[in-house]
Amino acid sequence: MASTSRTRTGRGRGRGRGRGRGSSSLPPPPSTLPLIIEEFFIVVYEDPLVKKELPKKFADYLDGQEPAKVYLRAADCGPRLWTVEVLFDGQGRMYLDKGWEKFAIAHGVDFGCHVHFKYEGDDVLTVKVFDGTMCRRYYYSDDEDTNDESDDDLKPCIHPL
Repeated sequence: MASTSRTRTGRGRGRGRGRGRGSSSLPPPPSTLPLIIEEFFIVVYEDPLVKKELPKKFADYLDGQEPAKVYLRAADCGPRLWTVEVLFDGQGRMYLDKGWEKFAIAHGVDFGCHVHFKYEGDDVLTVKVFDGTMCRRYYYSDDEDTNDESDDDLKPCIHPL
């Protein structure tokens, strides 16, 4: 009795092969996509209270729109907007300057923190802070005032323990 053996070529059973031919569901190649930089992060390696450089690609994304200030909003911390002045150095670099220190203190930004930014448009950036263990810090606000112009009524978001 002769034994017949079948060898497989590794093609599986053919399920799913050939589906969707004629209409590609793949996105276009990256070189044809518009450059949209709406989320990025920075890592705090130096004094957390001094001006912070934002990624050059984000500065390039704002090409020609160089705002004098941006408004930071801590994610999940109510509607409060923190006004932060922006510096451009003429070489394509963008920095968060005056106002960053208040935001950083109120949100516990420290050495080793990763600070995630999401550009919402209209010069508003939503911010999430991750500590040195890569865990997100959550905050809540007991302040209904949405402007930070006065130091007298400045109430930071509170980081629960």
